[in-house]
Amino acid sequence: MTTQRLPFPVPDERAHLFVDSYADMHDLVEDLVVPGGVPEAAATVLRTARELLRQSYYCYEFSTVAVMHSLIAVEIVLRDRIPDAGKKPLHQLIKQGADAGILTARQAEYLDYGRQIRNGMAHGQTTHAVMPPAMAVPMVTTSFAIVSELCATPAG
Repeated sequence: MTTQRLPFPVPDERAHLFVDSYADMHDLVEDLVVPGGVPEAAATVLRTARELLRQSYYCYEFSTVAVMHSLIAVEIVLRDRIPDAGKKPLHQLIKQGADAGILTARQAEYLDYGRQIRNGMAHGQTTHAVMPPAMAVPMVTTSFAIVSELCATPAG
């Protein structure tokens, strides 16, 4: 039995399309701070999404995973905020959140778009999706903002 030693990470060649060095990745995500009052389950997921974005310097596809992960945090908070959320699918939570005024129309649109991407990947319809960090950062930022807003407003 032979063991294979994995190489140390090297920058993905595509990383230089959006930053000059790994240090620049810190600047890219420095505003993605989990605010107080966010449930720990959602906070952990958001921190992981932020770190996936930073590490996309080495593995470009991590930016797509970061977006999918950030949506999990939004879903956690929506389930907490929407009465009788139970095991309803995300599309119903988005619709119910928009109808109840918990989500703005723009937030609901963003979440539905992200949900469709996530579902395509989860159900094998999209087998290899690469979302450039330039596209992923605003989407993850939006997830951070939605979670922040939902956690700042008292639950009804």
